Amino acid sequence: MARAFLVVMDSVGIGGAPDASAFYNGDLPDLGANTLAHIAQACAEGRAEQGRTGPLQLPNLERLGLGAAARLASSVPLPGFETEPRGLWGCAAEVSLGKDTPSGHWELAGLPVPWDWCYFPDSDPAFPDDLTRFVAQTAGTTGILGNCHASGTDIIARHGAAHLRSGQPICYTSADSVFQIAAHEESFGLERLLDLCRAVAPRLHEMKVGRVIARPFVGTEEAGFTRTANRRDFAIAPPAPVLTNWVQAAGNRVHAIGKIGDIFTMSGIDTLEKGPDAQLMQHLSRAIDTAEEGSLTFANFVEFDSLYGHRRDIAGYARALEWFDAELGKLLTRLRPGDMLLLTADHGNDPSWPGTDHTREQVPVLVAGYGAGSLGQRAFVDVAASVAAHLNVAALGPGRSFL
Repeated sequence: MARAFLVVMDSVGIGGAPDASAFYNGDLPDLGANTLAHIAQACAEGRAEQGRTGPLQLPNLERLGLGAAARLASSVPLPGFETEPRGLWGCAAEVSLGKDTPSGHWELAGLPVPWDWCYFPDSDPAFPDDLTRFVAQTAGTTGILGNCHASGTDIIARHGAAHLRSGQPICYTSADSVFQIAAHEESFGLERLLDLCRAVAPRLHEMKVGRVIARPFVGTEEAGFTRTANRRDFAIAPPAPVLTNWVQAAGNRVHAIGKIGDIFTMSGIDTLEKGPDAQLMQHLSRAIDTAEEGSLTFANFVEFDSLYGHRRDIAGYARALEWFDAELGKLLTRLRPGDMLLLTADHGNDPSWPGTDHTREQVPVLVAGYGAGSLGQRAFVDVAASVAAHLNVAALGPGRSFL
């Protein structure tokens, strides 16, 4: 039997989404955004020298066909990346009306989002009064702090001291369909924060808000505040079976690494490993050695997005890509005959683009284990159909296998 490893490089877009002009960062449409190409251009021009130097070097991804996929998706110049592909390569476009994490992952797993997400207005306050009263009452406090669109690091710097004094949770949102609650792990309590998010999530989900996210932090007003790795997402459950369910229903094991468990509310998932990306790479490495025949290992590496894309840190994003590429090279040599490793992304997050939101882009589809060749321009749902075909399980979604 075969094994499948589906790895999402969170936000590594390659430009060219057909409907990018309908999606915005502030008042600017995403038309022209290209995460990979703009990073490569900055590196080639010496504008990304912090912690690294020179042109962007991704030899393993390039050999799989990353450059060819990017040129297929967009005409934005991509310096370098001229190696002849040795894997299957193509690009994919999304149809769901969102450029967020759940939309991208659900669709990659075979299910386009069947509704419009609820987004909160970029106003002050951002949340309706009845919702803020409900959250405060559930938290046992007299009110909430924040109540606006904000960067997570900025808002805890702005309200962290008031939070310590009042005990009120810091609530904020973004251009995504999210309701985020930040609280101090020690003074407020991590379990209390998780319980609060768990309790308010059904109310937000009824509104079709995609995720309630717990954002714990530590520190003091004097020394500054720092978010911890104990983030937890409480997401709407997919309304129909997805790839993880298809594989599990066939009697095969499904192993989740990173945010996958939260995104799919553990539906169709047997095991879950979490942690920062360096630790997740160790988990993926072990899965290469230990995953059962017929199993699916579904991984998400989020720090491209969370640490560098949203913060518009081009050099940091380039460092993360080069680190990932080096680690990928170690994995590729240990794949077994019959294994498939499929690399893709869920949206873009161009660190050169104005604003701090995701960017509407096509994504690469790179496959090791099936020889070399072009897949052409595909749909996100074709990823799920192709993994299912590789594992010889029934695909219940609208995608078409490219294998």
